[in-house]
Amino acid sequence: LMGNGVNNYTTAVELRSETLFVSLSSSVLREELSHGKSKIIVMLNEELGKELVKKLVLR
Repeated sequence: LMGNGVNNYTTAVELRSETLFVSLSSSVLREELSHGKSKIIVMLNEELGKELVKKLVLR
């Protein structure tokens, strides 16, 4: 969904309750993605077909 660039730096993904935790190995990428959290949540929920993700935590 996010592309190979983001995929290469993603080390772990975990959904707990309605919060998606994404671990990234790049602090620069983490900062860039943090500016578009709400858009990412909308894209994820559209792809899933239901509103499963309400909060996104990048670490």
